Amino acid sequence: MADDYAFPTGDLMRGKKGLVMGVANHNSIAYGIAAQLAAQGAEMAWTYMGESLERRVRPLAEGLGVKHLIACDVADDASMDSAFAEISKVLGGLDFVVHSIAFANKDELKGSFVDNTTRDGFLTAMNISAYSFVDVARRSAPLMANGGSMICMTYLGAERVIPNYNTMGVAKAALEASTRYIARDLGPKGIRVNAISAGAMRTLSLAGISGGRGMIAQGRAFSAMKEDTSMEGVAGAALWLLSDLGKSTTGEIVHVDAGFHMMGMSADDEAEG
Repeated sequence: MADDYAFPTGDLMRGKKGLVMGVANHNSIAYGIAAQLAAQGAEMAWTYMGESLERRVRPLAEGLGVKHLIACDVADDASMDSAFAEISKVLGGLDFVVHSIAFANKDELKGSFVDNTTRDGFLTAMNISAYSFVDVARRSAPLMANGGSMICMTYLGAERVIPNYNTMGVAKAALEASTRYIARDLGPKGIRVNAISAGAMRTLSLAGISGGRGMIAQGRAFSAMKEDTSMEGVAGAALWLLSDLGKSTTGEIVHVDAGFHMMGMSADDEAEG
């Protein structure tokens, strides 16, 4: 199914071993990134949570030649211990990590942030969407004896108020700050850490946000390029950051959204004024 996307092939990742976390289906950003990495020769292990998700992602993994599927619940220390012991066993070490995991209660992704955010919901979103990257980085770093690269996925709602993004926006802001602190700590070990801020795309995560489909249409209408964010663009940015092409780049939030993030107002708004 990776053939649905126009991913360039080559040897940029030949001999590189890595971990991809967050593949849910064919439309997942994590899947698109994994497909691009596979096209460049990378060897990967994927994590999943629960038997139903395993059944969904196994055919995708097999289609890309991914041999290692490992159960992992990022909110459970024992599960993380087991997963990373298995990762160390089957791969022997890591050159790259892709973290594409986020969660917030659906009821809190609509309406008023102040009125709809609960203590438990806030802590859950922060734990799974932000702290998990810190934990993954801590566990992955010892497996990167020769240095490496880590990326996570964020969105403009971390920087600006996006209707209905609410708790997830706050969690993504924490994720972006965590990216910089992790980059500072792991830099002396030759490990680069960055985040990709992708535009709205048709993923399961977007489906959980009230008015999510409208975010795609608005992203296209207000972007500089007047086009949707493409999987090829996001995966290409990931390939740059995870390969040796990304040397000397760390602690960055790289926007891949057709220029949506930089716009202050549209030409139509200016004309109306």
